[in-house]
Amino acid sequence: MAAGISTGVNGAVIQFPNRNQRQIGFERQELQKILDLYGRMVAAGEWRDYAMDFTRDVAVFAAFRRTAEQPQTRIEKRPALRNRQGMWALVGEHGQVLKRGHELAGVLALVERRLLKSVEA
Repeated sequence: MAAGISTGVNGAVIQFPNRNQRQIGFERQELQKILDLYGRMVAAGEWRDYAMDFTRDVAVFAAFRRTAEQPQTRIEKRPALRNRQGMWALVGEHGQVLKRGHELAGVLALVERRLLKSVEA
């Protein structure tokens, strides 16, 4: 079912008001994986804040070391690239694409490895 649409009691489609249907977003399972990683990075002292942005082309989860800085890491979902390089991208602090792939877990693995290094040190 598309975002912003719900099925009523009689099976009728109900449109939620003030909801942009052309907006890209994270599915519940995707957001759960991202927030799980975020919680572990906060516990390790690496991240302190986050922001999310949803547009017609991309959904972005940005993690910050400090609130007033540029995001240390951005996790981007671009469904338009699904059949090319993969719709998931991990973008670094200076805008460089660190990893791109078709699966979220593969893209998050790079951050997971950094988390393991910071816990061991």
